[in-house]
Amino acid sequence: MCSFNYNRALYEPSTQVETGDCTTLKKASRKPNVLGVRFWYTGIRVKDLEESMKFYKEALGFSVLLRGRMVAHEGTYVQMRTPTGKQILELNYYPQTSKFYEEYVNGSELDHIGLYVSNVREQYTRLVKFGCEPAVEPFNQGSWVLAFVRDPNGIWLELIGREGKKKE
Repeated sequence: MCSFNYNRALYEPSTQVETGDCTTLKKASRKPNVLGVRFWYTGIRVKDLEESMKFYKEALGFSVLLRGRMVAHEGTYVQMRTPTGKQILELNYYPQTSKFYEEYVNGSELDHIGLYVSNVREQYTRLVKFGCEPAVEPFNQGSWVLAFVRDPNGIWLELIGREGKKKE
């Protein structure tokens, strides 16, 4: 008999192990990523921010964690999560005056994947040398540092982290 705990599979880091006719979970160790990268959230581009928030709240049970504006490009973002989930969904809206505005076309909904990194400037340089296309050079937004690169498929990857304390 196979004892598969679906809830554990969704919310605990694990490795699937094939055992005969069933798949079981083996708890994964929590070793730090040697490259200093952690998958944080997925950002999607939305046509109507209020309508999208209402849908995710009422139809899917998400709640708002954070809402803000990006001064650098006039975009508005809303981070949401389900009560039991760890992954964050970020809704991104760009007005026509934003440098990131583009006509909404089905297929452009995936705005970017957010990656929390230990040092944005170092990771940006490393990924560009690795072959990623530079999209937006590192910039400060309050105590945060952000940058964007495009992966080999053209998908935008946001590198986000806290500004390091300067040594005196």
